[in-house]
Amino acid sequence: MVDAALAQVGKNLSEAMRILGDGQMEPGAGTESRRFSRTSIPGPLQGDGQDVTTILHLVHHLIHEEEDEEDERDKASQPIQNVGEQGHMALLGHSLAAYISVLDRERLLKLTTRILSDTTLWLCRIFRYDNGSAYFHEDDRDGLVKVCRLAINARYEEYTTEGYAVLSSRQPVIYQSASCRPGLGQHLCNQLGLPLSSLCTVPCNTIFGSQHQMDVALLDKLIKEDTDAGKLPLLLIANAGTPEAGHTDKLSRLKELCDQHGIWLHVEGVNLATLALAQVTSAVMGATRSDSMTLTPGRWLGLPAVTAVTLYRHEDPALSLAAGLTSSQPVEKLRALPLWLSLQYLGHNGIVQKIRHAAALSQHLLLKLKSVTCIRTSVEDEQNSPVVLFKFSQESNAGGSGGSVDGLCAGEKEVLDTFNGWMGEQLAQLIPSSGVDVVELEDEGTCVRFSPLLTAAVLGTQQEDVDEVVQKLLELVPMMSATMNLRQDFREETHRHAPSLTYIEELSWPGLGAFRYESQAEGADEGRRKQEQKKVNDALLTKLQELDTDIVFSTGPEFVMEENCIFVGMVTDDVDVSELVDTISTLGRDIEESGRILENMTERVRKGILEAELQLQKANEDKLLEEGMLRQLPVVGSVLNWFSPVESSIKGRTFNLAAGSLDSTDVTYSTKVQAGRTSLQDTPILSAKRLSGQRLFRRPGAGSDSMSETSSVGPADESSREESFTVSPNIHPSMSMSPPETAEHAEACFRPPGLHGNPEQVEAEQERQPEGQEVDLSGR
Repeated sequence: MVDAALAQVGKNLSEAMRILGDGQMEPGAGTESRRFSRTSIPGPLQGDGQDVTTILHLVHHLIHEEEDEEDERDKASQPIQNVGEQGHMALLGHSLAAYISVLDRERLLKLTTRILSDTTLWLCRIFRYDNGSAYFHEDDRDGLVKVCRLAINARYEEYTTEGYAVLSSRQPVIYQSASCRPGLGQHLCNQLGLPLSSLCTVPCNTIFGSQHQMDVALLDKLIKEDTDAGKLPLLLIANAGTPEAGHTDKLSRLKELCDQHGIWLHVEGVNLATLALAQVTSAVMGATRSDSMTLTPGRWLGLPAVTAVTLYRHEDPALSLAAGLTSSQPVEKLRALPLWLSLQYLGHNGIVQKIRHAAALSQHLLLKLKSVTCIRTSVEDEQNSPVVLFKFSQESNAGGSGGSVDGLCAGEKEVLDTFNGWMGEQLAQLIPSSGVDVVELEDEGTCVRFSPLLTAAVLGTQQEDVDEVVQKLLELVPMMSATMNLRQDFREETHRHAPSLTYIEELSWPGLGAFRYESQAEGADEGRRKQEQKKVNDALLTKLQELDTDIVFSTGPEFVMEENCIFVGMVTDDVDVSELVDTISTLGRDIEESGRILENMTERVRKGILEAELQLQKANEDKLLEEGMLRQLPVVGSVLNWFSPVESSIKGRTFNLAAGSLDSTDVTYSTKVQAGRTSLQDTPILSAKRLSGQRLFRRPGAGSDSMSETSSVGPADESSREESFTVSPNIHPSMSMSPPETAEHAEACFRPPGLHGNPEQVEAEQERQPEGQEVDLSGR
């Protein structure tokens, strides 16, 4: 018969997992609670208690209270832990541990002893560590601290009574590999109260052997030097799978060296998980002879909130108790309860199956990567390595569209690191269930790492995910190779358009390159020039982003020191870099000149009006002298003009906005076309070779969407327009003038004076006026 309290614990856990794991909640309840939790500060504890469901809903709101629509989209692309049935067992273990802790001491001691002994026995048999003891700890570094304290107690006989004073006679030395995880040795010294001089970092092999394995010969030399100096070699930290690359030290040789000098050997690393398999490499098998090793079964088996385990061998239980490896408190032994439940749920076959599945995923990816060009793997033992490292490496014979990588030799390594970092980020974002990440290695540079032993059980990685990674690589690698080849072409083309374009050398940008359009304004101070430069580059970026092309233009990463830059992303091998840079330069000049015309429009119009006022006043005076006073009278003037028309010699004027000058309209009235029709536009326009529906910057015949370069072009009179308008001498000096919307609308023509006597002449003169313009027929 099942205890009612235990059944209630399981029921409450199931209900809690349902509420916290399911985003579906009662209508109306979630909205009000979320709104309250977001807008309120913590308040006092309520007088009346709340039920379990309400409290769990509150926890759910606190978890998700900062999420909005954009966060939901980002969340969808992030890896989410796959909490299966074994995960529920681990969570149940934490609940049961709290329940068991309230039992009477005798029953508690009996139960915790059974749990601890069972878990220790199972782990020692699974991972081939005979006659070992186990220490369960939350921090995976805590086990190393405890075994180091055990080594101190064993090597310094008076340490129990004298304490740290005995260490001054012979300073202990702790050796670690240069490939150990960062900060491990410092943490160990801080917890033990040892000076950092007690830590000795052993370099890895630089000439013979792996670049990530500890140099055994150099270690032997360092140990002898420390012994001759009166120091005590105490402990050696070795790797069975380095944190970044997954390489294993020569554990058998290291064990022999440690036995020779009486040094405690501690081993840690992800490759220790393979000890559970039927076939284990000799390099990893050497870990079974070590004095201690730290395991992380929670990550390997996908068990949430499960402690790490340090297996060790020592014959004196009193020293183990003094070092903190064992405890007389039964409650502390309950740390093993979640793992105890999970191991029973999985069984030996289930545990081996999960580890075998992760190892098979690594081998499957290695096999697939061999068929991908420009991808190089960096694995010490390809047949048995559970960690896969690969990177993009531009081949010397890589084809391209004329680009050469010779100019990239100086910063080629940094550029390759940037491209590999981008590739890893793309794979992690597009295939989150794969668990790939980016690592930085001292000799290899930036690489992409696939370590399914640490991620597969948590993310539920399957072989289909590995195939998807390879498929995505087949799409990304040609683009990266083409971009690498064309970077030099882009640099040269940008330099060719100097000084209007400036190439920005940014090796940390994964793309074609970066540039800045330089404003050609003269006579402006530095502040005004930078302001104008920012304005032009912002407008240029907007124009480039609106083009019908697959190329991504952006402002670049936040850490870039250069200001007002435009960054060009990845491109394909059919991109015409020359056309791309020509278009950029053309758009920049058009934007700059358009802005300059708009800025100078008001000033030009104001000066033109003032000049027109003076010429209008002079024209009116000449008209009065030429026609006489009688013709100015309303009635008499009409009669005289009827019988004796006067041919006026005063001509009209046209105001050219582009030139800012008043010109005569003789040519306009004699040829019925506007003067200055020819090339007022010095800047070239965008090529008309590309029609709607075709991607820009593609070489002819490079892609399926390429079109013929022969296409119809609009009439010549539509390619350029004169920015002008005609000013009549009869216009009033106070007449306001607004900047025109287009160059054609800016041509406001007014007729010359002396044409109000003959109706036929007036009608003929009206025909000569441009359409849409108002004509002053009254002469006022």
